[in-house]
Amino acid sequence: MQNILVVVDMQNDFIDGALGTKEAVAIVPKVKEKIENFQGRVLFTRDTHGKNYMDTQEGRKLPVPHCIRDTDGWQISPELAPFCQEAPIDKVTFGSSGLGAVLQEADRKDTVERITFIGLCTDICVISNALLAKAFLPEAEIVVDASCCAGVTPESHKNALEAMKVCQIQVENE
Repeated sequence: MQNILVVVDMQNDFIDGALGTKEAVAIVPKVKEKIENFQGRVLFTRDTHGKNYMDTQEGRKLPVPHCIRDTDGWQISPELAPFCQEAPIDKVTFGSSGLGAVLQEADRKDTVERITFIGLCTDICVISNALLAKAFLPEAEIVVDASCCAGVTPESHKNALEAMKVCQIQVENE
């Protein structure tokens, strides 16, 4: 049985860069502690955009260039990067089909019992990937550690947690 921790988009632009918030900055020590104490496989996702970001649908709807490949803002937080034992899973949209494929492959090798999500942003990429994991591995327990997540706003963070509960995702440490 496997236990997997997914660290979602803990990148400079989401912490203290283009889309950073004080709530995102505040969770970094908690995220580090969670990773250090986690018993199981740790996967990181990385929001990844090209120089043409403003010409994409996301760029038109959120006109703040961020996580442009090979920029400082795209990088995993320097406090957390040493814990990347595997290359981050780059994703071009909120939910990562690549993450889903990695989870399914892991499950084929040895049953994935539990997948825990932490990171940024609760109300966009955390919820998208938690629901995606539920679709790819419907029998795995999907958990979100709320103390290691932050949303675009505190209110949208709370709304996302409530939405995930309705979708049978276990929310811990609210």
